[in-house]
Amino acid sequence: MTGGARTPGRARTISNPSDSHYNPCMDYLLKTEPSSYAYSDLQRDKTTVWDGVSNPVALKHLREMKAGDRLVIYHTGDEKSAVGVASVESVDISDPKNPLVTIKAGNAISEPKSLAQMKANKLFADSPLVRQGRLSVVPLTKEQWEFLAGRL
Repeated sequence: MTGGARTPGRARTISNPSDSHYNPCMDYLLKTEPSSYAYSDLQRDKTTVWDGVSNPVALKHLREMKAGDRLVIYHTGDEKSAVGVASVESVDISDPKNPLVTIKAGNAISEPKSLAQMKANKLFADSPLVRQGRLSVVPLTKEQWEFLAGRL
């Protein structure tokens, strides 16, 4: 962590570059089973709290998130593709074992990127997305996010 110690019991929303705890935005991929909560559900709801994560590495990534971080939403199961973008609205780490990350829907990806396309792209050669397939919260590089969001 580069922004200083976090105070337990407080919601953390950092968006001001003059704040001494400011970190540049990061990019992440969030996996969801569309039969449980699809990207269309997020679009309908506008915002949601991302929960149901139990993997320690994925929880670590959730705790590292901050307001303004960019997200790609990935459907698991039969679809196996990046289907939409979103952003982090707020992060409450008062319970480190259950961080509450509120996310806001963005736009659907016009041409969803399949897992096969990701695996074939050298941008993802060392990515936990293809190396640790069961990880539900995956950090992305700027280039990976732009590829998945259809901006490359």
